[in-house]
Amino acid sequence: MGYRRAEEILPVEIIELIQQYVDGTNIYIPRKQENRRKRTAETAYRQELQNRNELIYKDYLSGATVYWLANTYYLSEKSIQRIIRQKKTMKCELT
Repeated sequence: MGYRRAEEILPVEIIELIQQYVDGTNIYIPRKQENRRKRTAETAYRQELQNRNELIYKDYLSGATVYWLANTYYLSEKSIQRIIRQKKTMKCELT
């Protein structure tokens, strides 16, 4: 989420009205209910990431290098290292 300057998107009257309540304070304006992302879509995406990360870990255990994994999965080497570290930690906690 990025910040946008109020002057760029709101009329002066609205800015002055908001300033009566929160002068110079950052505020969060939530999305309309109908524009919110569906949880099922978010859950499906998370499942895809979990599946991908499991494949990365299995490839790593099979002898793939971090460099090869990064190029194959289009991720940085740091991201691959983080995924491997998380999977190792999860496996250790289960045993």
